[in-house]
This record gives sequence, C-alpha cells and structure tokens, in this order.
Amino acid sequence: MAKKKIKITKFGKLLLVGLILLIVLTIVGIKLIKTYKYHQTYEYKFIEAGYTLDDYNLVKDKLNDDELMYIIALEYNKNIPKIISEKYFMYKNLGRYISYLEKNKDKSITDVIALVNVNRDKPYYENLVTTDESKNEAMLVNKYHALSKKYEASDIVKVSSTYAYAGMSLNKEAYDAFRKLSDDARKEGFTIIILSSYRTYEYQEKIWNDRKNLKGEKEADAYAARPGSSEHETGYAIDVADYNHPLNFSEQESFKWMKDNSYKYGYILRYPEGKEDITGYDYESWHYRYVGVDLATKVYNEGITYDEYYEFYLNN
Repeated sequence: MAKKKIKITKFGKLLLVGLILLIVLTIVGIKLIKTYKYHQTYEYKFIEAGYTLDDYNLVKDKLNDDELMYIIALEYNKNIPKIISEKYFMYKNLGRYISYLEKNKDKSITDVIALVNVNRDKPYYENLVTTDESKNEAMLVNKYHALSKKYEASDIVKVSSTYAYAGMSLNKEAYDAFRKLSDDARKEGFTIIILSSYRTYEYQEKIWNDRKNLKGEKEADAYAARPGSSEHETGYAIDVADYNHPLNFSEQESFKWMKDNSYKYGYILRYPEGKEDITGYDYESWHYRYVGVDLATKVYNEGITYDEYYEFYLNN
C-alpha cells in the first residue's frame, strides 16, 4: 500500500521557518551574551592591553580587582607580568621596580625585586625612618631604619668572661641564648666567644668617625654603621670569634657550625657573603643578630637576608 505524503500547509511552513530562525537567533544571542560578558572580564581587558593569556595567568592570583585595573590602565610593559610573578613582589613597590629596572637593565628582575624591597633604589641614610622599636628583638636596624634618639637598650647585663672578652654586655634574653649556643658548641669541640656586643650611641659614633677619618666616608659606611643605625646599639647583636683560632673566622670549622646551627638558638648570620648589595655591608662571617628562635628559624629556612625577610613579611 503506497504511503501517503504529508502535506505542509503554508502556515506550517512559516511556523517551521520561524522556529528555525528562533533557534538561530537564540544561539547567536547566547554567543553575543557570552562575548559581552567575556569582554567585561579582567582576562579580556588584560589581553586587550597587549598582554598574553599566559601573562594573565601569571598575575591573576597575586592582584586584587583594583590592582588589576591599575595594571591594565598603565602603558604596556612586557616586564610587568614577570615582576608580579616574583615570589617577593610587593604591589606598593611596582612603580619603583619598573623605574629601577629601566635604569639597571643589567640586573635580573629577581635582583631588582630584592634591592627595591630593601630600599636600595634610594641613597643610604637620606631617607631614614624610625624603626618600630616595639618589635624589640625583631626590629630592623640598618641604613634606612634607625633607632630614635630616645631609644635605650633594655635589660642589658654583663657577659661572663667564660663567654666573651672582658667588658662585654648584652640583652639578657640574647645572652641566655648565646650561653646555650656556646655550651653546645664546646661539646662539638668549638670555643665560640663574643668579641663585641652592646655599644652605646657615643661608642658607635667613635667607631664610625675613626674609620671615616682613616678611609673616608664611603669606606666607613661599608665597614660600620653610623650612630643610631647600628644593631649593636640594640643589645641584640654580637661579633664572635673562635677562641682557639681567633683569625679568619670564615675559614674555621667553628664558623661552619655557627652558620648551620645559630638559628636554633635564635641567632642569624646578619651580613652573608654575596648579599653586600642587599645589606649595605661587607660580608661579616662574625656578626650575628638575635631575633628569637621562631623568627631565626623562618629566616634561615627562607634563605634570604633579614632585611629582605623583614620588609616582605613584617613590614608589608
């Protein structure tokens, strides 16, 4: 039996065409809405500003919305995503990073971040701020953070000749920690003693002036802190030596022990080798700063100077 053909009326044809048109318009509309919504995203705006999707992925989790919009509004700079992706990037320093990198194109972005974070894009001693003395053993004292003129070191006690040369004194907490350090070092065959500790403002002034008169201001600044900017004035800093091998501490086995273990007692090597541009001082294998066991352990594990650690974790 022959099948009957289904006849579509004119109205049916119009209805079918309308349905198809509606489907097409719906699909197009959905795409337009999606496109519109995407154009409102920071991803799209970031790419429109000249950056790549990879650039956006580098920075999106390190910036808030306002910060992203600020970056988008800036003139395109290929280094910005690389700068922001650095571990120790601080948004407040972005403009300074860009400026310093432009003036020092031979330096890596990692080095630029580190130097700017510790204010090395500014001249020594010309932008001094009073350090937060309420932080006590954690306070930062350097060529940019100085003690106030009213500062008085707290809880200073005399150091026994068992642990130091004559006439030494130190903050009691730092002293107690050093005694334990020294006692444990002796068990390993090392006699580590203090050869310099707490200094008054006046004594630090004499040290710096003597060096200045002998070698000039630049050499004096590399060798010693100006008065008010010395860690020794806090009562938390020490210079040490091996009693049995008093010369060339950096070449002694006792130094290796000290470098690897001092943090367990709350002390950090303050001016490490290769970090002279960061600390502003020549390498000093003998200079240690008491910051407490918890903080010293964090600094040691982080593998950076205290200047860097303080600015990023305690002053950011």
